Amino acid sequence: LLLVNCRKLCILKGVFPREPKKKVKGNNQTYYHVKDIAFIQHDPLLEKLREQRAYQKKIHKALAKKNEDLATRLRTREPSYTLDRLIRERYPKFVDALRDLDDCLSMVHLFAALPAVERLKINVERVHSCRRLSHEWQAYVARCHKLRKVFVSVKGIYYQAEVEGQKITWLAPHAMQQVLPDDVNFSVMLTFVEFYETLLGFVNFRLYHSISVKYPPILDPRLEALAADLYALTRYMNGNTKRISEEQESGSTKPEHTRGQLEGAQFEESELRLSQLQHQLPSNEDRALMHLIEEDDDNDDDEDTKKCKKLFKNMKFYLSREVPRESLLFVIPAFGGVVSWEGDAAPFTEADQSITHQIVDRPSQGHMYLSREYIQPQWIYDCINFGVILEAHRYLVGRVPPPHLSPFVDNEAEGYFPDYAETIKRFEAAAKNEVLPMPGVGKDDLDDPQLLLAEGYLSRTEAIEVAERKKEVKKPFISFPSVGLSDFLVHLCLLAFIFTLLTVFFGCVPEGNFGEAVS
Repeated sequence: LLLVNCRKLCILKGVFPREPKKKVKGNNQTYYHVKDIAFIQHDPLLEKLREQRAYQKKIHKALAKKNEDLATRLRTREPSYTLDRLIRERYPKFVDALRDLDDCLSMVHLFAALPAVERLKINVERVHSCRRLSHEWQAYVARCHKLRKVFVSVKGIYYQAEVEGQKITWLAPHAMQQVLPDDVNFSVMLTFVEFYETLLGFVNFRLYHSISVKYPPILDPRLEALAADLYALTRYMNGNTKRISEEQESGSTKPEHTRGQLEGAQFEESELRLSQLQHQLPSNEDRALMHLIEEDDDNDDDEDTKKCKKLFKNMKFYLSREVPRESLLFVIPAFGGVVSWEGDAAPFTEADQSITHQIVDRPSQGHMYLSREYIQPQWIYDCINFGVILEAHRYLVGRVPPPHLSPFVDNEAEGYFPDYAETIKRFEAAAKNEVLPMPGVGKDDLDDPQLLLAEGYLSRTEAIEVAERKKEVKKPFISFPSVGLSDFLVHLCLLAFIFTLLTVFFGCVPEGNFGEAVS
């Protein structure tokens, strides 16, 4: 077996190099465990790789003999293999696949933004496949409101979603021209992408069926041609979910002998709809809202999901052409907003009077509508990370925005609180009607008026009033007057005499012993 195929088989099987304590044959060698090599020694994929190598020799032999027709026929019948068995072997449970999805999503999003280069064996089909899989994943996250954090950095945009209790973080590159370096081994990366494509396809299949949506989706070719794949996916998911729910309701009420006829009629109808799909243009929805978010039952959602649904509720956004469109088309619907963009196939135009916010990333804006806010894209990401609608005047067009703080950094663990983080914290407390301590004062210190007096936050009169108020609060509800020892004895004798009279009158003590009872 060639070294290239051996490395490829190890990557596909999940066998990685090890660092032994003592490198017998030098530092320039790659070491594996003996058990790992024995594990892949009899894998069926090994025979497939050998068949491909023998078949490539036939093609090279035909080309050497200048027999182009034979080489072309051999290429059409080249043996292939699938990785479905390896996915089931490496991930016996769906949760295991979700835990290993971070690198998968980062790699797929990276190749979705790369150009097709024949020299590096990055073909167009692979780029389109990665782009389709990434958009399908984003459409599910936006539809189910599973996105939690977003951070824009120099490397790209970091996202974090929570799917079935698992936090998944990935990095998506900026929508810019990518430069391919020469010191990167793209053959190894292509092997990883080959495995990750199959893995992400399985995950998307499971997630789409969990929300009653058929997979793979069939999109509008007009929207695909206009690079509106994410919008086309959301339209498909919303329409498919409604149709499946209606079919389930109608199928449960129909008898058994009529369900076969209904299924045949529905199949013919679906075939007719698919044949006419290319003629369905967005003009049928002239100035209609982009209903990415459907009002559904919130009983099964957790608190974070309910909060994400309502963040941008009743807000309508319009994207200018200079902003990162794909990222904002992903994050705004994930938090309950309605969005459109400048270009063809947009749900509504810029002249729509119901638009509440327009995202602009330019020094100045020419024509402005008084009924909407003109803000920078950072406002969207900061609102998502802090979970509240921030003040828009800090992000107006032409102003220097506040620092973009990372939601992945724990300020308490780091021991440093940025000034803007303190401002946002007080803004959140004001939104929740909470009272926060003053800067430099902890929550426990608010109960100590002497400490506040020493720090200069309170005057002496205010500190005395606070101390008296605390004493009144600590007083018991029932208070007894203080008495001396003589008064106590008098009261005790009086109680004893009353008890004796009661016992005599009720016949508990004989008459002759009345004196003894009194004594």
